[in-house]
This record gives sequence, C-alpha cells and structure tokens, in this order.
Amino acid sequence: MKNIVVFASGSGSNFQSIIDAIQTGKLHARITGLISNKEGIKALERASNNSIPTAILSVKDFNSIEEYSNTLLEQLFEWDADIIVLAGFLRKIPSSVIQAYQNRILNIHPSLLPKYGGKGFYGLNVHKAVIESGDTVSGCTIHLVSEKYDEGPILDQIEVPVLDNDTPEELAARILEKEHELYPIVISDYLKTLN
Repeated sequence: MKNIVVFASGSGSNFQSIIDAIQTGKLHARITGLISNKEGIKALERASNNSIPTAILSVKDFNSIEEYSNTLLEQLFEWDADIIVLAGFLRKIPSSVIQAYQNRILNIHPSLLPKYGGKGFYGLNVHKAVIESGDTVSGCTIHLVSEKYDEGPILDQIEVPVLDNDTPEELAARILEKEHELYPIVISDYLKTLN
C-alpha cells in the first residue's frame, strides 16, 4: 500500500475527501502525515480526528530556505512518502523537494489550467477573474507540480458551468464539490502508475 503525505494551509476539505475515499475503500492508500505551514487550521483538526500525524513547518521559522527544505525532506522521509498531495497549500514547494519527489507531487487548482494559473491565482482570486472575463465554463485541474506555479503536466480536469449571476463564492462552492469527487479518483489512478 502506498503512503500519501498531504500538505494543507486551510480548512482541508480536499484532505477530508481523501480521508473519506480511503475509509470507504475507493482509494487504496494510507495517509502517513499532514504538513501545514499554519497553526490552528481546520486541516489539523481533521488530521487529529483521524489519528494522522502532523507537522507544522513554516518557512519563516527557519534561518534559510535550505534549512526549511531539509526539514521538509526529513519529515517526508520519516513518514515514508510515496507521493505528496497538495490540498490548498499556499506556499511554493522548494526546488529540492520537487527534485526529490519528481513526478510524485500532485496539486489541485480551481480553474481549467493553463487559464487562471500562476502566482496570485488562488482561492477567490481565481473565481473573480473567471467571472470578470465573462467565461461561461470554469472547473478544476489536477496536475503534477513542477518548478513553476501551476505549469506541471495536467492529469485530469472537470468542467463546471459559470452561471449568469454567479458570485465568486457560489462558483467556488460548485467547483469545490467537483474537486472533492475528482481528486481521490485521480490520486488512485496515479498511484497505480507508480511501481
């Protein structure tokens, strides 16, 4: 069975969808740990409720990016991570971690990449931009993480219509539902490709 380490910075609803998929047998893997860069977030509570070990590692608590990266790598090694799953982790993954886990870091993004990706495009910022542009379709994308924000190879996408009177919050809520459906499926399929 493969080991997943999840990174999250917020409520962790995608993290919960992965936990649920494991518990119902839809995803054959185990979560060996959760890494967050923030204290007091809902994702940490979800981990605690499911007896998942946690580590709070924020770059600001280290003297250098190198020290932060090395600590991340030590934690991933300790938890025997086969893949890393980003679930609303609002911090760029250090290059050394990307290199150590080449093609083994998955991220979910709330738009149809390559549209509305890159620095600054996260959360409601994405949905505001979609609505302001007049797009009639948005959605979510699961991709592999590369050195550049939101530019790694796309694994899957799902479309969600943008309704005439949508607010960013309404669009976000509908896309989040699809994220919860799609992420565990893509993780499951991707794990089968790893030897």
